[in-house]
Amino acid sequence: MGNFMTKEPPPPVVLVPPLFDFPPLSARNRMLEPSYNLLFGKLALKCLFEDYFEEARQFSAKFLLKPMDDPHVDLVASLSGALDRKAEGDLVGNALFRWQSDVDDPHTFVDLSVSTSNPVLLMRSSAYYPKYGIGAFAVYPLLSKKAEKLSDEYGVMGLRYGSTNLSLGATVSPFTTKDEFPKSAWLVSKMGRLTVGVQYEPLLCAENKDTAKYSDLRNWSCAAGYGVGSRSPLSPSFNFGLELARSSQFIASFYQHVVVQRRVKNPFEEDEVVGITNYIDLGFELQTRVDDFKASDNLPDSSLQMAASWQANKNFLLKGKVGALSSTFTLAFKSWWKPSFAFNISATTNHSTRETAYGFGLRVDNIREASYQRADPNFVMLTPNKEHLADGIVWKMGKRPMFQSDLDAENFSELPKELRPPQKIL
Repeated sequence: MGNFMTKEPPPPVVLVPPLFDFPPLSARNRMLEPSYNLLFGKLALKCLFEDYFEEARQFSAKFLLKPMDDPHVDLVASLSGALDRKAEGDLVGNALFRWQSDVDDPHTFVDLSVSTSNPVLLMRSSAYYPKYGIGAFAVYPLLSKKAEKLSDEYGVMGLRYGSTNLSLGATVSPFTTKDEFPKSAWLVSKMGRLTVGVQYEPLLCAENKDTAKYSDLRNWSCAAGYGVGSRSPLSPSFNFGLELARSSQFIASFYQHVVVQRRVKNPFEEDEVVGITNYIDLGFELQTRVDDFKASDNLPDSSLQMAASWQANKNFLLKGKVGALSSTFTLAFKSWWKPSFAFNISATTNHSTRETAYGFGLRVDNIREASYQRADPNFVMLTPNKEHLADGIVWKMGKRPMFQSDLDAENFSELPKELRPPQKIL
């Protein structure tokens, strides 16, 4: 009789599907935006309230493409318009050609934008030096329907600095005829879980001396935020923010990203697959005026909107948002072919008329590849003590699989760069 060696069965597996849109497209251009406009949960709330929500009786299509033999360049083209002749609005088209110095670092780039709206031709560029935390950027129109207002409306240059706890910067309009210097400036500081910031943006310029602009509180905004958790989508996070904008509007916002695991029994998966990871996002925003401005009957003093999204697996996303005037629900389907294909349908109900109208969206994308389409063999839900069984398993996310204990300890070194939380306030 021979000796039979018994092999311990593989550990239970929890599927970790890729997120629909991560990193978000808006994050590719964050070097052009003040950090004040991106932190305090603002970028996450913007994605929650806008992505995959189509306007009533409108359609949109977006194509994100890059050549196979040159990963440094890509093209993003979009088209939107009315579904029928009764709906108002013209057909709007945009195309953006982008060159990026580092495939994994979106902060140094040059792009050229063509649009049916103003400006017709726009160039943007950014350079970032991570060793020193210094970045410079410029936005300048090359062709516009109103040539005499090219520099006044769109020409901007900026300089910024970012570290793990501090972000500051300023922008100027070098060719403007207006008395704006600087055009905007910001300062944001992070102290543990607390983030505070201030922004100067003289949209309401005083007619007297320059000192009057700086002392006019209508040109200043301040915000404070409290955040828990990392900014990696594989970990839960919580953000609460308060902002006083131009001494006239008070804004309170809340955003929470939840990562949950539910049991599944899928006949198309292996026996060791016992669960799947779901992503749930919740958002809330309240805006109310605190000055003596008298709004018209059609413009209320306060506005409130709430939104939620649930990604059940790698293919289906359900979102909904509710406001004072309307409610919108959307269902999105995505196939992870190469390029990936996404289709979404939105239903918007007007609260005053009780009428429901629909919008449609289409996306084709081969710029952002799914980093983990298949399950992480050791994102173990039931038996974390069996992580040692993963020795020798190679997974395309890194040299070794990612453990649940790594996420709990916020060790993201094995994650792809796009899934790691940023180390600096940019």
